[in-house]
Amino acid sequence: MEDEEKFRLRVREFLSAHASRVDSAGLTAENAVRFVRQSDEDRVARAKEWQGALFEARLAGLTWPVEYGGQGLPARYQSIFNEEASEYEQPATNIFAVGFGMCIPTVLAHGTEELKKRYVPPAAKGEELWCQFFSEPGAGSDLAGLQTRAVQDGDEWIVNGQKVWTSGAHHSDYALLLARTNVDVPKHVGLTMFVVDVRANGITIRPLRQINGDANFNEVFFDDVHIPNSHVLADVNKGWQVAITTLMNERTSIGAGQSAAEKPLLENIAKQVAIARDRGIVNEGWVRQELADLFINSKVLDLVGLSIRELSAAGRAPGPEGSIAKLLNGRVSMQAAHLSMKLAGSSAIAWPVDHPEDSGLSYAMLSWPAQTIGGGTTEVMLNIIGERMLGLPGEPRVDRDLPFKDLKVGTQSRSV
Repeated sequence: MEDEEKFRLRVREFLSAHASRVDSAGLTAENAVRFVRQSDEDRVARAKEWQGALFEARLAGLTWPVEYGGQGLPARYQSIFNEEASEYEQPATNIFAVGFGMCIPTVLAHGTEELKKRYVPPAAKGEELWCQFFSEPGAGSDLAGLQTRAVQDGDEWIVNGQKVWTSGAHHSDYALLLARTNVDVPKHVGLTMFVVDVRANGITIRPLRQINGDANFNEVFFDDVHIPNSHVLADVNKGWQVAITTLMNERTSIGAGQSAAEKPLLENIAKQVAIARDRGIVNEGWVRQELADLFINSKVLDLVGLSIRELSAAGRAPGPEGSIAKLLNGRVSMQAAHLSMKLAGSSAIAWPVDHPEDSGLSYAMLSWPAQTIGGGTTEVMLNIIGERMLGLPGEPRVDRDLPFKDLKVGTQSRSV
């Protein structure tokens, strides 16, 4: 195994040769706006090119098994890479987030050898993008109440239904699909997870315009979509257990994915101080108090993330601790966005028409609420923390043992 310091030096050499260092201007909100407003084609092309370069340099899939295209290294090596890469622009970070943080770890945990050998190496090379088909119009926080049906027909499954809020579906190649395969058992029991070709016949993808003007989410319709039986993850009707793997990885990725504990924290505070200094209010009492409060909360988030990363480095699979990090991440993100708006004053909500980059703070304010929803709402995270970590009594669940066909959920609640 490569020595950690040698690995760190190799990462530095690669980044210096292939990436642009992020300076103070690169950390501001207007640069995020410029990136987001690029065409999807440009963003995807840049991300795939970057990921391909990482793969050629043996810096992709650092913790994935060697036999599936990874490097087979301990989690500590991924942390080292993240620490070094935090100072550089990484066009692949968001495009591959769902695939690398959620989908591929699930395939590795539950997939057959055939599925792992087929799908993991192309993902590591940046050749294929992934999304996940989970939420539905009537099944968001109550994911187990989903109604998309998969019916077996010989050696394949026929899927009909609808998903919503699917990040990146419009530029993805493959997805994890959670569908109902048995309505005669309780809702958590009759689910199955599939690997599905996003471009298969019968799949229709429609973008959803967000409050910040972007269209990163989609609603997806399935009309007699055929999936081979070989693309079932784990066992039929065991999909809830597979989904838990995906969700735990998602919450850990969202909440504990910061690259280095101190650097992002100090950069975030520095942005707020710069805004206050520009307005000449940096020494006012309320400003100093709110900056200190943001610093404390950000530090707590960083320490929770560090703890989770250390557990991962020790070989422990993501658990309910990720819910704490995910909850804190949403709160700190919103706190930072609100404070930026307060510090900037009227310039945060009005700007010259010939300077659209000045809309950065407003864009951030409209974007951050998604952090409190994606991967599980704040209310869901509080329930998980209370029940699974604090041992508090669970909420009444009168529908847990009833057959799904008897539940008044979604379209089943309509009178006939």
